Amino acid sequence: MLRRRITDKLREWKNTPGHNPVIVKGCRQCGKTFSVLDFANRHYKQVIYLNFFENPAYSSIFSASLAVEDLTVYMSTVLGPGVEFVPGKTCIILDELQECPNARTALKFFKADGRYDVICTGSLLGLDGHRSGTRSVPVGYETVIDMYPLDFEEFLWANGIGERVLSLLKECLRKETPVPEPVHNRMRELLLRYVAVGGMPAVVSAYLENGDMGKVLRMQRDVIGGYEDDMVKYASSADKGRIRGCFRSIPSQLAKEYKKFQYASIRKGAGAKDYAGCLQWIEDAGIIRRCHNLGITELPLEGSAISSEFKVYMADIGLLIAMLEDGSQRDVIMGSLLGYKGAIFENLIADIFGKAGRKLYYFRKDSGLEVDFVIRKDGECVLVEAKANTGNAKSVKTILSHPEKYHVAKAIKFGDYNIGRSGSVLTLPLYMALFV
Repeated sequence: MLRRRITDKLREWKNTPGHNPVIVKGCRQCGKTFSVLDFANRHYKQVIYLNFFENPAYSSIFSASLAVEDLTVYMSTVLGPGVEFVPGKTCIILDELQECPNARTALKFFKADGRYDVICTGSLLGLDGHRSGTRSVPVGYETVIDMYPLDFEEFLWANGIGERVLSLLKECLRKETPVPEPVHNRMRELLLRYVAVGGMPAVVSAYLENGDMGKVLRMQRDVIGGYEDDMVKYASSADKGRIRGCFRSIPSQLAKEYKKFQYASIRKGAGAKDYAGCLQWIEDAGIIRRCHNLGITELPLEGSAISSEFKVYMADIGLLIAMLEDGSQRDVIMGSLLGYKGAIFENLIADIFGKAGRKLYYFRKDSGLEVDFVIRKDGECVLVEAKANTGNAKSVKTILSHPEKYHVAKAIKFGDYNIGRSGSVLTLPLYMALFV
């Protein structure tokens, strides 16, 4: 069974006195249902499970009174024998919550009642075009935890990399000393595997079973097909085709020298008025991440973000590779990607940073200055470059040489090399993005 970070977050939630009902929110097929059921079965005497997607009839439980006493009676009636509600020892799981808006409203009453813990999952909560229902969202009565596909550290756990190795890597980073060669080479290999496989739990499990990359690719494309099905099923009629057009344009958008997302690349002459809402739909579904350009490299980063200038990355790096032509997985693992590798390793850093909860920013000026990412680290603004192999970072050098203008004194350059330093630039192997 895959070890998931969400388990620790749920344990912390459960141990917090007076906790709200919790919603585990994330893109489809990132492992929400499995993780929630596993946690509940380990920590509660009784688990009541309602899946509104598989059993739409369950929505009728929440169609009348939302008083907890009434709801437990309705659940007992619908679910039949064996259902028992034990105060303090019962967990109610409401799976695919977006399919029953009234159930979300009921969270307020479960919180006020306090006898039972409630864990919900949701994939498409709040999406434009999805059913909105007639009841309100219980603001202040729910806790939302974001869940993602496996991040790189979870992928390492799945491949047998334990705390001793991770502690060694952290210590090397802290001391800025090279990682021992056997460990370094193994981490480089696993990083490329992660790029090709990504973090969808079913896909990772299939890869671990026998390493069949053909099966991995088929499963990844099934996930992508499922996302496109959701676009058809849940988006408004006018937006269905445009949403898919936005989504399918991502690989070619990243192929450009300047990777700023351009609506005209989807359809000649198109603009934000045609596609902005469609792109927002895909982002709200957890499929992509935006990376905004900054007007200036200084903190707070959000205060300098330019809302109309952004790059778009896939939230899971493996799905980006699956959107490319057959053979791309092999090219990644063999290191023979040529020109497109820059886009892939930028998306890799976006994947690692994004799954760690970071908002993404970059810096570009018409003068030609361009830095892949800008982050807040240890209370400072830090430049970040991602190189597939090695390479110069001329813009980084220019910016660092003018602190009076750009207010930046440090930079990190990721690439295919070991830990080192050149003045104010820390060079790190790509896999070290995990610890930044």
